[in-house]
Amino acid sequence: MLLDEDPATLIHHTIGNFNIQPDKLALGRINESLSALQQARDLRIREAESALRKLSRNLNTLASHHSETVATHNAADHASQIVELDTQKFRIAKAASDLEIEGERLEQELEGLKGRLQELETQGLEGDEVVRERREMEDQTILKLKVYRSLGIDVECDSAGNYNKAVIRNNQKGDVHVVNIDPKFSRFFYANYFWQTL
Repeated sequence: MLLDEDPATLIHHTIGNFNIQPDKLALGRINESLSALQQARDLRIREAESALRKLSRNLNTLASHHSETVATHNAADHASQIVELDTQKFRIAKAASDLEIEGERLEQELEGLKGRLQELETQGLEGDEVVRERREMEDQTILKLKVYRSLGIDVECDSAGNYNKAVIRNNQKGDVHVVNIDPKFSRFFYANYFWQTL
């Protein structure tokens, strides 16, 4: 026999010489770490599964909404609505442009009227000298025409504004005389003629 001692005793003594306590502690720590990691992994898997179920429900809801929208969508109605809205947009734009142009025109007209008002306020109620003289001349002419009409004489003017014809009516005799007024005869001549005719 090779060994003097019993191999079991020898192995037993050899085992006694090994210090396996630190290894056992390390293995215990490793087991604890593995257990904690397994628990954390299980927790994360449960959270991921819960999030996946929630996302799956959302996906199903959105898919059903999408299906309903696609089923109820009519491309022809959509196109006609777009065309109608475009038409309304162009009408509104044109109306706004027209109103802007009209507003500018009215502003210019207002400025012109303000200038005219200021001019009239400067002239006063009677107007300027030229206007007053013209009014006085027109008043004299109108007064003369009224007198002539009351006597039965209607005076007609030509396109240039000159009085060149007189219509004399005599209601007592029932006569009507038309007299062409010629500048070569004097006013005295025509006055005498009118009085004789009346």
